[in-house]
Amino acid sequence: MSPTDAAAGRTTAPALGTLRRLILFVLLFALVCLAASGVGGLLGRLFTASDTIAFDDSSSLALVLALTLVGGPLAAVVFWASWRLLADPAERRATAWGIYVSAMYVTSLITATSFGIGALAAAAGGDTGSWGSSLAQGLAWAGVWVWHRWILRHQSRGPVALAKVPHVLGTALGLVIGLGAGIGALAVLFEQATATDAELAAIGAPWWRAALGLLVWAAGGVLIWWWHWVREGARALHTRLAAVGLVVLGVAGSAILALGGAGVLLFVLLRLGLDRTDPVPVLLEPAPEALAAALLGALSWLYHAREAGNRPVPVPAAASLAISGIALAAAASGIGVIVNAALATGSTRLGGTDATELLLAGLSSLAIGGPLWWFTWQPTRPADPQGRRIYLVLVFGISAVVALVTLLVIGFRLFESMLGEAGGSGLLERVRAPLGLLVATGLVAGYHFALWRHARASAPPPAEPAAERGIGEVLLVAGADADELAAAIHAHTGATVTVLRRHGEPDGVFSPEQLVRELEGIAAQRVLLLAGPDDRLEAIELADDPHRRA
Repeated sequence: MSPTDAAAGRTTAPALGTLRRLILFVLLFALVCLAASGVGGLLGRLFTASDTIAFDDSSSLALVLALTLVGGPLAAVVFWASWRLLADPAERRATAWGIYVSAMYVTSLITATSFGIGALAAAAGGDTGSWGSSLAQGLAWAGVWVWHRWILRHQSRGPVALAKVPHVLGTALGLVIGLGAGIGALAVLFEQATATDAELAAIGAPWWRAALGLLVWAAGGVLIWWWHWVREGARALHTRLAAVGLVVLGVAGSAILALGGAGVLLFVLLRLGLDRTDPVPVLLEPAPEALAAALLGALSWLYHAREAGNRPVPVPAAASLAISGIALAAAASGIGVIVNAALATGSTRLGGTDATELLLAGLSSLAIGGPLWWFTWQPTRPADPQGRRIYLVLVFGISAVVALVTLLVIGFRLFESMLGEAGGSGLLERVRAPLGLLVATGLVAGYHFALWRHARASAPPPAEPAAERGIGEVLLVAGADADELAAAIHAHTGATVTVLRRHGEPDGVFSPEQLVRELEGIAAQRVLLLAGPDDRLEAIELADDPHRRA
């Protein structure tokens, strides 16, 4: 084989390996999904044998049999082939293997959770209809999850790349399910306490059935979260993905729940005290869910904020800036709604939200977001060049984009009114909502742009780049003309030249200019320069000698 062909073979080999892994693992993923669905279908028929006999469907039975008895063996063959290849450490380190294991781990976890916990929740809630088939699918996919957890933890063939991704995603899944179902369960309890739930009473179902089903979901979510966060060690991970999940979902997501619930609660209280145009049960209708979201969101927020505070930089600063951005959005929204309410008092409305209700909603949002923004942002604190300046640019950019969009909406409404397409409503009525948003985003953009300019002006000037360190010492091995060559080298580089003269060596064949050109482009502090014998000329870069410096 010629050198050109060998080089081409080496170039194409990685691409062929990547393509082979891609095809193999995509095929394995599809076959495992089909086989798991088939096994779940067969188990479902076993769990609901009486219903299957009463409503026999040969087509569906043939489908699950094909998925199980054809897809299952094919999946086993493909997995066996993949497992043999994984004896090679390079295959185990391949990103495609890590992607497959992570994707199948998360897919099986989500499917097993939705079917399995859904079946248990349905049974606890009194629904005895199709929980058996759902439980069967949950068991089948739980088996797939256990299998891939075993693969993930295998000592010699488990994936090296993306090995911790399933733990981070499993933690996120458990947190979302636990918080969502917990809020729903608490809301049912609070609805009973405030006597605002009329739907369950209308159908005659016990209220605790719904709460019990949601509690099953909440317990399942907490179990999944605990398993991955504590048992699998996601809490101790310091990867970028783990940090992003902690800040975005644990801190920011929980804060949005808590602040949103608190804002709705404050709005309900303000309406009860200042605007009783609707009956009290109608006013209290959003309170149970808001109270549940505020309580559980605050607990999750405090816990994850403490965890983020114990992480290395820049995670604590990122968590603080995320809260500051959320509070800023709430405060700016409140300002926009207040402006909208003020404009509503001077417009002729054919329907819609009352101006007083708008005003109270804006005040609630501003009262929740404003103090929290001041506490987390601390406007009097000097800018942090690593975090706050990036935040300033980001907030300014988002605010500017929103302001431009609202300007387009206002322009559209203006020309629509001029062309007689207003639909009977006044111009002020049609532009007050985008105008309020424009005022709020304009204030936010102007404030953060001014802060950014001030931080940029007060920043110290960039340091001058350090001068490139030249050659400090040259060990010259030459013949009888070494002194002349050493003088030329010292004159050109300023380096200390140590001459090592060869015994009995006549004058060399090199001029001083040739030696100087040989030293050009060398960045080492110490250089060994060999001039001779004959036409040999070589510069060897030497490592710094700490003993000589000492």
